[in-house]
Amino acid sequence: MRISDLQSKDVVNIGDGKRLGSIGDLEIDTDSGLIRALVVPGQGRFFGMVGGGHDYVIPWHQIVKIGSDVILVDLRPVQDTGYYIPPQSGKKGTGGY
Repeated sequence: MRISDLQSKDVVNIGDGKRLGSIGDLEIDTDSGLIRALVVPGQGRFFGMVGGGHDYVIPWHQIVKIGSDVILVDLRPVQDTGYYIPPQSGKKGTGGY
């Protein structure tokens, strides 16, 4: 899968069904080469520079499913989801990794 393939998909939060937008950027771990998080520009942002709103930084472990036209994410705090995060990961829940 290419980055452009990811950028063409809508990102939807399964917690409330809200469409968050499309991927504007990725956070990549330069040591491992793995994607750490997806960045979705906040509403009213244009190329992440102009406008208001906050960006959604979605850690990789909160991606539920990557489908053909949508990426489902779960933005609830980890303690509310029942997901297991290994203690050595240093992850602290929503937004932490």
